[in-house]
Parts: sequence; C-alpha cells; structure tokens
Amino acid sequence: MRQQILDRPARILTQQQREDYFSAGYLGVAGLVQPDWLDRLNKVTAEFVELSREAEASDKRFDLEPDHSAEAPRIRRLNSPVDYHEEYWAFASQGPFVDIAEDLLGADVKFHHAKLNFKWGGGGEEVKWHQDIQFWPHTNYDVLTIGVYLQDVSDDMAPMGVVPGSHDGPLYDLYDENQRWSGNIRDADIPRIGVERAQYLGGPEGSVTVHNCRSVHGSAPNLSASPRPLLLCAYSAADAFPITNLTAGGKYAEAMVRGQAARWARFDPRPVLMPPDWSKSGYKSIFAHQQAQAAGR
Repeated sequence: MRQQILDRPARILTQQQREDYFSAGYLGVAGLVQPDWLDRLNKVTAEFVELSREAEASDKRFDLEPDHSAEAPRIRRLNSPVDYHEEYWAFASQGPFVDIAEDLLGADVKFHHAKLNFKWGGGGEEVKWHQDIQFWPHTNYDVLTIGVYLQDVSDDMAPMGVVPGSHDGPLYDLYDENQRWSGNIRDADIPRIGVERAQYLGGPEGSVTVHNCRSVHGSAPNLSASPRPLLLCAYSAADAFPITNLTAGGKYAEAMVRGQAARWARFDPRPVLMPPDWSKSGYKSIFAHQQAQAAGR
C-alpha cells in the first residue's frame, strides 16, 4: 500500500517528505500553510475565544481549563470546530490539508474529525504519551492527523513530540492498572517506547505536523507566556471505516474530501484496543480523561 501511494505523483509534499513519513510515522513542515488561510483561521479563532468568556463550565463546544474565567479565558480545546463555523470546514475540506492527506493516503480520502487545542500559556496542560487509534479504532491504520500551528511555536512552548518509528511498533494499553480508561500509556510501559528519542515539531506560524494514528506522541505543559493553538484534522483512506460511533454525530464525519467512496472495507490483521462505550458514558477530551486518571478519579 505504501509503495502504491509513493508511486503516485505528489501534490504538495516532496517525495522525500512522503518517504520520511512512511519511515518515521510523522512529518513536520515549516510554514506550509499560507498567510491568507492563517489570517482567516486566526480571525475566527479569536471570535471563539471571546465567546468562551461567557462559558462557566466545559460543554459540548468548549473544553475549559479549571481556572478559566471571563476575565482570563483558558480553553483547552474547541471541540469539532468544523461543526461550529464554516471557515474551519472550508480549510479542512479545501485547504492544503487535503493535498497532504492525498499525498500520504492515496487518491480517495475521508475526513474524520477536527479539534483545536490551545495549550494556553502559563501552564497549558500536558498531553501524556499516547496513540490516537485506540480512541477511534478503524478497520485499518491508514489514518492520520494533520495539524497547523496558528502562531509561532518555539521550543519553550511545548510543541508536540513524536517517537520516530513507533507507528510500526506495538499498540499500547490506554487503560490503567485498575482497567479504567486513562487515555495515556502506562508509566510501566514508557521505558519500552524510547521517548528520549522523541522529535519535537515546532516552527513559525503555518507550520504543519502530521502523525500516523499508531505513532506515540505527546507534549509537555506550556510554561511560556504565549498560547500554542494547534488546529488538528484527522483523515483516513476511503476504505478505512470507523469501528465505533464516536464521531457519528459530527456534521462532516466520514465526508469524502478527495476521490471516490469505498464499496469495500479493508481490514488490517493487527488487532486494535477498543475504548469504553462512550455512547453511554459520554466522551470527554483527552485532557479530561488524563487529568481524571492522574487525580485517581
């Protein structure tokens, strides 16, 4: 499958970048998104920050840090931004992310979901080491997440780190020792992963990150004075079908953004860990799951 994709002409990435993605499981490209898109995204994002001043607690739209207030808004995540403003969907469906997805997934590409992680300055929360696919399993692993930094991100702003080659390694258990979902890899498994080899993907505004759904990744708390907004969109090959209904209510979930819909599902023989049944308990963001686990709840 990889070679078939690499044999196709590239649309936006270089051939070396595509080969690097398949080898390492991630990619960072500085300044790829152009200023016109960034201006549009930053404008609408600022509008949501203002709207969050009216929110007193996390809800379907906003995931808030505990010390969020009207005077000092601190959003952990804007959930499914494409559902709340057409500007985000225009970018996710017509912008450079779709070309990147085609370069790495092939001719037929589906949109899965989006989120905007703010990682606010002055202590924006850590994201512990994890893999994505256990949150939203698919029939195969041709699923990836593409992000764009909406502001410059320096090393002290907790850029996302990815462990090279971890996409070709094992999937890890994201339940804790008491079989409660934690959303992060257990401490006992960390020495096996090689997190000391992690590569941290920062860069000027418009820089893009890409990581495979099996890649181990995470980020430290943001102890700088500046927020680190990162808009993330997940895409899959057309023949990768979600196993759970986590995003079934999304306005654009499983929308084709390039090529043709698949009539046949493709199954990878490697197993995938299943998450809890969130249709009954309600899904919380990775921040909420990880922080609840750390507090012993």
